[in-house]
Amino acid sequence: MEPSFQSLRRKSVSVFVDGVEIGGNAPVVVQSMTNTDTADAISTAKQIQSLATAGSELVRITVNNEESAKQVPKIKNLLEATGCKVPIIGDFHYNGHELLKKYPECAESLSKYRINPGNVGFGRKKDSQFSAMIEAAIRHKKPVRIGVNWGSLDPALIAKMMDENASLKNPKTSREVTHDALIQSALTSAQRAEDIGLNKNQIIVSCKVSEVQDLISVYGRLAQKCEYPLHLGLTEAGMGSKGIVASSVSIGVLLQQGIGDTIRVSLTPEPGGDRSEEVIVAQELLQTMGIRSFSPLVTACPGCGRTTSTVFQSLAGNIQKYIRKEMPIWREKYPGVEEMTLAVMGCVVNGPGESKHADVGISLPGTGESPAAPVFVDGKKFKTLRGDDIADEFMEILNNYVRTRFGTS
Repeated sequence: MEPSFQSLRRKSVSVFVDGVEIGGNAPVVVQSMTNTDTADAISTAKQIQSLATAGSELVRITVNNEESAKQVPKIKNLLEATGCKVPIIGDFHYNGHELLKKYPECAESLSKYRINPGNVGFGRKKDSQFSAMIEAAIRHKKPVRIGVNWGSLDPALIAKMMDENASLKNPKTSREVTHDALIQSALTSAQRAEDIGLNKNQIIVSCKVSEVQDLISVYGRLAQKCEYPLHLGLTEAGMGSKGIVASSVSIGVLLQQGIGDTIRVSLTPEPGGDRSEEVIVAQELLQTMGIRSFSPLVTACPGCGRTTSTVFQSLAGNIQKYIRKEMPIWREKYPGVEEMTLAVMGCVVNGPGESKHADVGISLPGTGESPAAPVFVDGKKFKTLRGDDIADEFMEILNNYVRTRFGTS
């Protein structure tokens, strides 16, 4: 029997972000980030709610100026008025120490602070400004993520390490030194936070890069050097299929090694595109790996010369959309429904077999086959559908199955 993610999982302390546990034995958490102007409280609250509805368990917002900081309490109030309780994370760069001090309501309204050691301050100001942010976290009893990024590494640290490397008899490559600097920056900053007085169980760490192999290498080493929970993700995954593939490969490899406590798929959306796509990709990544279950997934064949009709493609797509629309209600009303499996197949070759493997499956007729669609429920043939209303009849069977199997009353 293949080892499970949980049996391979790296040991880490538990960090609570409001009611969401990260690390320890808790499920891997899905995180996302808004791309609205935080100073626009209404737009930001709407997008947070949309991301939370899609399944994001933590949502990060940019807090980059006074206008944004002023609006954070209002954003939280707007969300609470709708019943949305998703934890909000404040993303700070350059001036976070000033904003957290000047706007204590902002500091209190946020559930966690993200601190980038590379741009918290420079020269002699760096230590005092970092300390001020950690002291704010202690004062308001908030956890932090020490989030290092190779695009904004501490210039003094990387310069020092490059100089030291150049003097070695067998110097490392500049890429290897960059990996070393990422890990050193993260761990020394986390230790500095502990020295100031922040508890170990209030610290999460990340070392983000934009290349797949670099992420795998850095986190493989980082995981062996600490017990802080680790946040995974490429810093700039990219658009469309490139971003999805790069994120899935890099995060998937690390999860397969038992590394990772929270993830974000940093997709660049199309202009006017749905920001929630990154949440769906993250959930499906975890679910297809067997790590978590969020929503019933539909197995569908890719189509071939035997399936010149598009009926099965339309049905598969419509079912997946229907499930996503219903899941917020189903999740509350039908516990366990997220583990249900469905199959929509296009011909007799693999159709009946795949349909039997699913909880509910249908094998539609391929080109030249008898115009009949056998439906399988719990591995057994349930009914054969014929005529023009196959899709509607199958949806009725699906809804009855959900009510019967997962209904509690």
